[in-house]
Amino acid sequence: MRIAANLSMLFTELPLADRVLAARTAGFDGVEIQFPYELPAIRLKELLERAGLPLVLINLPAGDLLQGGAGLAGVPARQDEFDVALRDALTYAAMARPLCVNVLPGRLAEGVSREQALTTLADNLRKSAEAFALLGIRVLCEAINPLDMPGFLINTPEHLRALLERVDHPNCQAQLDLYHMARQQLDVEAGIRLLGERIGHVQFADCPGRGEPGSGELCFEPLLKALQEGGYHGWLSAEYRPDAQGTAASLGWLATWRQR
Repeated sequence: MRIAANLSMLFTELPLADRVLAARTAGFDGVEIQFPYELPAIRLKELLERAGLPLVLINLPAGDLLQGGAGLAGVPARQDEFDVALRDALTYAAMARPLCVNVLPGRLAEGVSREQALTTLADNLRKSAEAFALLGIRVLCEAINPLDMPGFLINTPEHLRALLERVDHPNCQAQLDLYHMARQQLDVEAGIRLLGERIGHVQFADCPGRGEPGSGELCFEPLLKALQEGGYHGWLSAEYRPDAQGTAASLGWLATWRQR
């Protein structure tokens, strides 16, 4: 079992440049960073090499999504902005060498029909999958719950599977976040089975609260078993929010998981 630390949510008591080594010291096998672009790609590459860790995943730049906007990937009027974001991410990834790049669908923009948004999103995912395939980097897309992010375009495993079928590209797969599925009170095991071999990356946090495993009500054992039975042997990434005691105090689960 290969477990990565999401450095956008873990070790945030440290500057981003110091979190890579902190993750190595804590026992993680790799790292992911949602939006690493504040660090020059060559600097991140040096930090990863020094720590001996792979960069598992980054996100494509998403415009105003984290500020409550619609983002870029599913907005027809922002096609030029998306193309710039794709170009910038390709340049960054060529140096930093992530294993995967996640393209966030974004919110349904005002004045745009759901069908228009999905068509734009599918076209952009296909374009991204083609471009990153030349670098040997997998493109992902994820479903996010509409309680934490109202208006998000893709919410459920069914939405995600339909989108991937629409994209129909071998270099585009699902990023499955167990927390986002549980937050909607969905049958997470059924979602794993539905997506099956389309799952390219898995993230996790407990629910509710989005804390570390054991801090909430989510039973991870059957979910990990379902992933293994479905043939998933990829990365599991810890993307949770530690409480006020900090990341180090939240890692009691890690040794147990690594023994599985």
